Amino acid sequence: MKRYRKSSKNAYGRKRASWKVVTGFIVFQLVFALITAPLIVFYGPFDNVRKTVVGAAMTTLSHQWIAKIFLSDEKIEAILNENTIETIEQDDSALEFVNTHDDSVEVEEISEGSKFKGYMIIVHDPTRIKVGYSSKLGTAGEMTSQIAKAKGAVAAINGGGFTDQTGTSKWTGTGGIPTGILISEGNIISNDLSSNTAKVDVMAITADGMLLVGPHSINEMTKLGVKEAISFGPALIVNGKTTIKSGDGGWGIAPRTAIGQKKDGTILMLVIDGRQTSSVGASLRDVQNIMVEYGAYNATNLDGGSSTTMYYDNEVLNNPCDPLGERSVPSIVYVK
Repeated sequence: MKRYRKSSKNAYGRKRASWKVVTGFIVFQLVFALITAPLIVFYGPFDNVRKTVVGAAMTTLSHQWIAKIFLSDEKIEAILNENTIETIEQDDSALEFVNTHDDSVEVEEISEGSKFKGYMIIVHDPTRIKVGYSSKLGTAGEMTSQIAKAKGAVAAINGGGFTDQTGTSKWTGTGGIPTGILISEGNIISNDLSSNTAKVDVMAITADGMLLVGPHSINEMTKLGVKEAISFGPALIVNGKTTIKSGDGGWGIAPRTAIGQKKDGTILMLVIDGRQTSSVGASLRDVQNIMVEYGAYNATNLDGGSSTTMYYDNEVLNNPCDPLGERSVPSIVYVK
């Protein structure tokens, strides 16, 4: 009787074919997930997921394309407006303090478990707060640490908003074109407002060291003796009252930068890291709550996302989320 041994070559071929099937199936699943995941996020039944993703994308100019690919501007605006933020007119005479000219600066770590981590800089003399800007303004931004070092700053955070555009290509610019108003040492450095009476959300510092937040016009700021200003918002605390009463503020979870002032004049400068495994990020309401905990009487949100940076004692304290490190920005808020 003859016996025949099965060919090992054929067995190898069948094994190889089965691996091809498995690999093909895995590739198909990955491609399918990549195609359907955005559709589920933006058009599926999960409202909270959609709000979080859209809010996080629209937090910073460099990531707005994520939402704009799938949703119209009208739909994005409707989603963002589902969490309304109350507009409170600041009483510019309510904050009265005696500046003791205490020149101390403190740094404290901020932590909310595994959700987020960050830092708070506490500046007791508010007249030390200044606005710095890129030496290439109008063409290119510079890193927060670069501008801070050029100014001889003790500490600094990134500042106002900007148009991230180069020529006709959006979302690839260098952060050199600020939006709104930029005032430094009493001089208007940049201004794209339609008139001196047009109001825009600002972070402004008067000669006496009072922090202005929320909508203000150039005429109003001039009358109040503003020496430093940038445009961004929204205001989170005005006249001791919080502006976000329910929801998370509608801007999703992201890295955050904010500034506030206590009733005694002390300035609070906050950054929260995000988009990292060690620190996912914070909502506007999270930032508001931190400012309330630290006793802020007025406070406002500043540009966040990949711009979020804190500089102190010749080094960057936080971990900017951009893979390349610090992002180029047009302006900073620094401690002289």
